[in-house]
Amino acid sequence: MKASDFHPRILEIFDGYVHGKLTKRDFISRATRYAAAGVTGAMLFDQLKPDYAWAEQVPADDPEIGTERVTFASPDGHGSMSGLLAWPTKREGPLSAVLVIHENRGLNPYIEDVVRRTAKAGFVALGPDALSSLGGYPGNDDEGRKMQADLDPEKLMEDFFAAFRWLRDDDRTTGKIGAVGFCYGGGVANALAVSQPDLAAAVPYYGRQPQAEEVPSIEAPLMLHYAGLDERINEGWPDYEAALTEHQKRYSVHFYPDVHHGFHNDTTPRFDEAAASLSWARTLDFFRRNL
Repeated sequence: MKASDFHPRILEIFDGYVHGKLTKRDFISRATRYAAAGVTGAMLFDQLKPDYAWAEQVPADDPEIGTERVTFASPDGHGSMSGLLAWPTKREGPLSAVLVIHENRGLNPYIEDVVRRTAKAGFVALGPDALSSLGGYPGNDDEGRKMQADLDPEKLMEDFFAAFRWLRDDDRTTGKIGAVGFCYGGGVANALAVSQPDLAAAVPYYGRQPQAEEVPSIEAPLMLHYAGLDERINEGWPDYEAALTEHQKRYSVHFYPDVHHGFHNDTTPRFDEAAASLSWARTLDFFRRNL
């Protein structure tokens, strides 16, 4: 099913569930009010859940890429973090690299596929799993979302910063590292740009913006992607834009009309093929120019 098959209010309610503002029971109760005759809230919930059978644009055994599970230390001796590393087999290293940062539910099959897509485009790519300390992505997004919500947010952010440093220092990379993140990961991509002065480029997809007073610290060029119908995230853009302009930061921004938060995620009905394809082509071109 496509986003256009659902009442817009249903998608807004589902966004609240996805981001922890509503329980599953709340979603079912509220969504039922907008359902077509004979359709229950539980049926809508099942229709909107990810279908990871759709999430394989680049198979794990694609001969043009290699993959490996890697482990690296969390800061301050707080255990370790693991992730999926991928690289193009037809290019000799070291190569520029991209950190691929997941949403608020761990390293699921959609983000693993984005890691492989990035490698097939010619980069070393690393997708860290924020749930590593809890055993890793559990196999379904509902449980993964609950697990990630239980983690200390400051430690979680430091783990992603550690992943950036690990990728930067790995012998397979040139040390020129970009970051792309989706939803929660878009906010992490923004935070990386603020905190890591040697980040070479950042592409936040519909991510939370940093505070205006943090913007002067940004050195990396930014490409920002927003969904036209994503009022929750978009409300933070005017202040961010004003700060970026005031401090003469390098950025470009793209709003995709009539699409919803999560439009790049091809495993849910919120996926919009035209916006996802255009934004990804822009992202890869941006990385090629800056990495």
